[in-house]
Amino acid sequence: MQKPSQVVHLDALSAHLWHAAKHLGETVIAPLALFYVLFNLTGLTGGLIAALVWGVGAVAVRAVLRVKIPMVLLLTTGILVVRTVVGFATGSSFLYFLEPSLQNFFVALLFLGSLLFERTLIAKLADDFCVLPPSLIGNARVQRFFRRVSLLWALVFTINGFTTLWALAQATIGHFLLASTAGSFSLVAVAAVASVWWLRRELHGEGITLRFSRKAVPA
Repeated sequence: MQKPSQVVHLDALSAHLWHAAKHLGETVIAPLALFYVLFNLTGLTGGLIAALVWGVGAVAVRAVLRVKIPMVLLLTTGILVVRTVVGFATGSSFLYFLEPSLQNFFVALLFLGSLLFERTLIAKLADDFCVLPPSLIGNARVQRFFRRVSLLWALVFTINGFTTLWALAQATIGHFLLASTAGSFSLVAVAAVASVWWLRRELHGEGITLRFSRKAVPA
């Protein structure tokens, strides 16, 4: 028996893309750009401090204003703190970038480990990039989707770990930043599109259609 059709209206697609772009800019692009600029102007110490101040400052401002801190910001800032400690302790820019390359594998393990809990890590991170209504988040089929797509993202971060390690071993810091950022963003973009397609396919099987509009209509 076919399930009755249900339409869930979301904000305009451009709004979701802007929402995701802001998080990527704040958590990835800004600290990398600050590190590279200060690294060239003042050396390793300036680059380390600039990137760390940005990440910790973004968390601190939200804490003071009592604004919800995005999960992706907490994750990337935590990694940034560890990287900075390693950078100061060793004085090596190579090790500073080696650690996040290795931590791709750690993030992949986090995705897999979160399968043991009721709400997976990828479901929490999805809140930072695409605002879904509670009616969808609580749907049993959607919850199963997040558990399955966790495997996809674990694979994405594993591949990203190997490719960034290769790039770090082959290129200068400037070329590494350019190549690794472009490569990582391309891989993540493909995985994100695949995840959205997969989600819409799962929802279609549940008789639910997602529609983007200028103004969201309550589900």
